[in-house]
Amino acid sequence: MTNVPSYLREYAGEYAATPRDAALSWFRDAKYGLFLHFGLYSLLGRHEWVQLKELIRPGDYAELAHAFKADKFDPEAIADFAVDCGMRYINLTSRHHDGFCLWPSRETSFHVGNSPCGRDLVGELAQACDKRGLGFFLYYSHGRDWKHPHAPNNDRWGGSARPNYNPPELTYASGTAHDLNYYVEFMMRQITELLSDYGPLAGIWLDGIAVPLHPRDESGNPIEGFDPRTDADAFRCQELYDHIHAQQPQVLVSYKQGYLGTEDFFAPEHKVYNRFGDAAKAKPGEVCTTSGGGWGYTAGHPYLGADELWQTLKTTREGSYNLLMNVGPLPDGAFPEQATQTLRAVGERIRTEGMPG
Repeated sequence: MTNVPSYLREYAGEYAATPRDAALSWFRDAKYGLFLHFGLYSLLGRHEWVQLKELIRPGDYAELAHAFKADKFDPEAIADFAVDCGMRYINLTSRHHDGFCLWPSRETSFHVGNSPCGRDLVGELAQACDKRGLGFFLYYSHGRDWKHPHAPNNDRWGGSARPNYNPPELTYASGTAHDLNYYVEFMMRQITELLSDYGPLAGIWLDGIAVPLHPRDESGNPIEGFDPRTDADAFRCQELYDHIHAQQPQVLVSYKQGYLGTEDFFAPEHKVYNRFGDAAKAKPGEVCTTSGGGWGYTAGHPYLGADELWQTLKTTREGSYNLLMNVGPLPDGAFPEQATQTLRAVGERIRTEGMPG
């Protein structure tokens, strides 16, 4: 029993036989989780894509790290909050598209350890979840990175792979100097860090490659007749999935709404959706949506009321999907009061009426 991850203790027999099957059984039963989008973008309160939308240069954006304190980001309180709201797991943005890491990565200096916060937020929340038997997922931006010089560029991967700076950003490799494999190896090493340092994890939740992905020629025109999934070879996606499972066999892999179709579960935004048809119906699903504004904290944007959130949960569960409800913490790491009140009210309704579906 001691070798079974705390969130899987009720599935110990199945875990002894096949860890991933136990994890899939747990995931189907979990039904409801908490998503957290927190990073440098939270300081500006203008959406987690603020660097791209407002064309903030990487060097200027990196200055935000000097103000990142997260002094009210309390993993123990967050885990207690999730339990109180009837949730069974938490998913944290370990690294979003801006490339800033919420753990002290050995692969880059652009991380929380080099900010006034100086803490390992991934490690702290992993421990808090483990103590309470909550599954802990890590969101990782895979197909977009606005910091790494060899991450996908707009010349092949569409207009939103990078901010469209004019003049071009000199820190980004381009043309024949650009080598995606450097970035793919970097990601493999970072994800290995997460698997090595913060286990046992419940899942790695990948994001970033647009589906369908449609590369463009040197003039910016779409390449006709292109199967978007063939680009998975360049990103070595299946190799990454296999590596994750080899490192921790219970870890579930998702790539948002699905990229190859070999993911352990699919996680479309806002509504039940299966892009792979009958062949994938046996796999579990999860709808990810947000309680208000953008995914990251967006000042002045309205939040869902308790009745709206309950209906979202009900509709999602009627489709046999889990609901992953997002909160974008405030710049200091505290939760917005409106989101807190709404989620607590739904948690109380779950206690009195039971989980929908």
